[in-house]
Amino acid sequence: MDSDLFCTDLIRRFGSHAAVDRVSLDVPAGTFFSILGPSGCGKTTLLRLLAGFDRPDEGDIHIRGQRMNEVPPNRRPVNMVFQHLALFPTMSVGDNIGYGLRRKKVPAAERSKRVARVLEQVGLPGLESRNPQQLSGGQRQRVALARCLVLEPTLLLLDEPLGALDLKLREQMKIELKHLQKAFGTTFVYITHDQSEAMVMSDQVAVMRNGQFDQVAPPETLYRAPETPFVADFVGDNNRLSGEVVGLQEGIAELLLASGERVSGKLAFPGLKVGQRANLFIRPESLMLTPAAATGYASLRASVTTTLFDGANSRVEAEASGQTLFARLPQDGSVGRVAPESAIDLSWNPQLATVFAEAGT
Repeated sequence: MDSDLFCTDLIRRFGSHAAVDRVSLDVPAGTFFSILGPSGCGKTTLLRLLAGFDRPDEGDIHIRGQRMNEVPPNRRPVNMVFQHLALFPTMSVGDNIGYGLRRKKVPAAERSKRVARVLEQVGLPGLESRNPQQLSGGQRQRVALARCLVLEPTLLLLDEPLGALDLKLREQMKIELKHLQKAFGTTFVYITHDQSEAMVMSDQVAVMRNGQFDQVAPPETLYRAPETPFVADFVGDNNRLSGEVVGLQEGIAELLLASGERVSGKLAFPGLKVGQRANLFIRPESLMLTPAAATGYASLRASVTTTLFDGANSRVEAEASGQTLFARLPQDGSVGRVAPESAIDLSWNPQLATVFAEAGT
């Protein structure tokens, strides 16, 4: 598949600090590609490099095979949607959407036709004459997208565009953005600190930390097979148990916890040795209230501290081996017998837990 965006070893320094530190990426045409990371990780700086608002100190940016390092923003086949939308309040919806076409000197008749067509595509037909202030937050969001998509860019860069919306509207727009991206076939590069946005919408996600990518993979792979402790901890909810490696067999590591109990999980990478310190990560939905003796799974004895209703699931918090773990259990009646201070067995399939060497060991 052809790449719409191909970058190699991008570096952008500010003094002695590398905000972007040897980042390479290859985004196939028609992909929804997200860059996910905490505040300050370098994702906005990277987006500015792609847009042309800043230049890399080293490395190359290619869009559809053309090197873009020295090409100014207005000459790149790129458009950008910002968190605060930046719609012109004194212009109608149609004039907002057609603004870029007018700048490109597209004739009025053609401009009107393209504006009407893109409004139809984003689900806002016939609203050309409205003022943006007369629209809902979600409708204004779609106008901002239409203003970019009408120009038919190779890349659409989106800088946390859902951040200013309320929770319910944000959930709706996640689905709409995915549908629009597929309908237009435009390559989206989306930055966010919200893992749920990246996981729901993306074909590929790059998890960024300290100016570098920790892992680039489809959302399910990031969730099920994280390659670093940071990805395991940052993407989705996770429980972590620390201990000493006391056994290794067929890709499974056994850890001895400070409490004297033993737990096991699959190795993230070979090379871990007996005697090393390691961390085991286990997703809350992978924990069961099933005695290990009945399943052959790993298990910890725990004491329930809290049970919380959470829609389709219940969240059970429990103390085990001196720390708090939580399980996410379906509303199937199994939680009814769990009460605060009751003793339970938290069990799991070792194949669903991931073991990494502790940093510095």
